[in-house]
Amino acid sequence: MTATARKAVLYRMVMPEHICPYGLKSKWQLERHGYAVEDHWLRTREETEAFKAQHGVKTTPQTFIDGERVGGNDDLTRYFGGHVLSPDKTSYRSIIALFSMTALIALAASVAAFGTAFTEQASMWFISLWMCVLAILKLQDIERFSTMFLNYDLLARRWVPYAYLYPFGEALAGVLMTAGVLRWLAVPIALAMGGIGAVSVVKAVYINKRTLKCACVGGSSNVPLGFVSLIENLMMVAMAIWMTVK
Repeated sequence: MTATARKAVLYRMVMPEHICPYGLKSKWQLERHGYAVEDHWLRTREETEAFKAQHGVKTTPQTFIDGERVGGNDDLTRYFGGHVLSPDKTSYRSIIALFSMTALIALAASVAAFGTAFTEQASMWFISLWMCVLAILKLQDIERFSTMFLNYDLLARRWVPYAYLYPFGEALAGVLMTAGVLRWLAVPIALAMGGIGAVSVVKAVYINKRTLKCACVGGSSNVPLGFVSLIENLMMVAMAIWMTVK
């Protein structure tokens, strides 16, 4: 679709106390695709409500192209062929981002400490830092995490406090492993948590064939429970074994 020299009409909230971020995104999208934007500001709540009632819509911003209403920012994204992720749809995006950034941090630390990125220590730091980052995400909302965790973890379902203790145990083991201290404490924690977690995932996903979301990146996760969750737990076990051997 050729957008050059075409005109779009945009209605968005611009108030002293609030400038709608989706309105800014819609304006940016339109300009990026070559549209001249007739930008109408809705400056009060009353004006906004009157606009919504007039056009029979529930939200703003609203974009009109060639006299036809396109809709809100998500609708505009789809209009231009973009993808809008459904809040309920599972995705590995968050895990990929975490995996990539944790790996880069571990490599950067290795360069700082040893002058080269690819070292045995970098591999160890990758796993331990991964554990720390995942613990941070769980601790942001421990109630939501524990609720999701109770859907599948075998120990938590028998002893509910474990669902609350898990992020703290993961954080403690990750910090100790990163520092390389108190291995007598870090290794058993990682072995127990990783082992129980791996068995729980196998039972829930591969034996009982349940479709669940993983609590690994916190209670608001859209990551499907399965291979990634199993790998996370096996990495903890592998790290514990590696530290025992070393």
